[in-house]
Amino acid sequence: MASQNRFKKFLGWRENPKPHITLNDELYVLLAPFRLPLILTVLTMFFGTLGYMWVDNMSLLDALYQTGITFTTVGFGEIAPISDIGRIFTISLIIFGFLIFSVAIGIIVDVLNKGELQSVIKERRMLYEVARLKHHFVVCYHNEFTIQVTKHLRESHIPFVVIDPSEELEEIATKYHYPYFVKGEPHTTKAILKSHLSSAKGIITLADNIADNIATIASVRLYEKEIGRKRKYLIISNAHSISDEEKLKKLGADKVVTPTSIMAQRINAMAIRPDMENLLQEFLYKQDTLLDMEEAKITKTSWLTLGKIRDASFREVANVTIIGLRYKDGRFIPMPKGDTTITEGSKLLLIGPSEGIRKVKKLIRKTEQPEEMRNV
Repeated sequence: MASQNRFKKFLGWRENPKPHITLNDELYVLLAPFRLPLILTVLTMFFGTLGYMWVDNMSLLDALYQTGITFTTVGFGEIAPISDIGRIFTISLIIFGFLIFSVAIGIIVDVLNKGELQSVIKERRMLYEVARLKHHFVVCYHNEFTIQVTKHLRESHIPFVVIDPSEELEEIATKYHYPYFVKGEPHTTKAILKSHLSSAKGIITLADNIADNIATIASVRLYEKEIGRKRKYLIISNAHSISDEEKLKKLGADKVVTPTSIMAQRINAMAIRPDMENLLQEFLYKQDTLLDMEEAKITKTSWLTLGKIRDASFREVANVTIIGLRYKDGRFIPMPKGDTTITEGSKLLLIGPSEGIRKVKKLIRKTEQPEEMRNV
């Protein structure tokens, strides 16, 4: 097995990931009615072949061929002279074959009219597509917030799966361009497995009431422990009040958005610094803008650990500026001076072109000081 895995690795062979729930059992149940016609068909071909061999002494191949064209009533005629007993046997075979085909067609029409088979096949195909996603977001519950959130996720080319218990979810997904969706309650194990949460970056729960958000957050944190995930899921939720926001954070949410609080902050910013708010709206809040602002975490193995701000001359190599330093204990230093120490687990707040920030993050992850940084 080890040599086989090495050979596959050498060839660059990648096995298609499988979903946690394949719906094979559901598909088998829906296909079960086809078993009887299939078994009767095989038995008829078997006994018909034996009958022609015994009645008219045909060879095995001739008897099998004669049974096939007789059973299917294609009308090719006799491939060899058949006795009177053989003709009676042929008539019986034709009638029996007609009955089997009639039963089979009735079963097929009944199964297709119910529509369950098509739904299961379509869902099964989508689950295999979801299983190929990496670092996607699972968005729980469809509402006005979900419509806007998923719109921006699409614009940012971030994959996502929507979970909602609504019976009309397929029509909703078509209307609002949800590429992947799962019908069910987000806090259930079945929905979690179908959304392939094990390979997701995080979950966004946007329920209209706090109880649903609490159930979802608790289920995700429990699932996180069950699979032994090293990196915690990023959980983002909404709340209608400050008290609800505090509850959700205590239960495990990383970020909680309160619409009234955000609206108040934006209005105050517009009132106090209207020009600055317009600048942020123009450059930071829009997609595909030249200017971006992100945090970069300093790991234990980074060459910047225990270094100084002056050592991070990112402006010269990537046109990126450090405008803040957040320590592991939560302390934040705006516009840190050059002699400020960068410790393990702290985060640098960077502003600059998107491409430059991506370059800086790669430089930070290196264990030794990059060559381009030494010459600055």
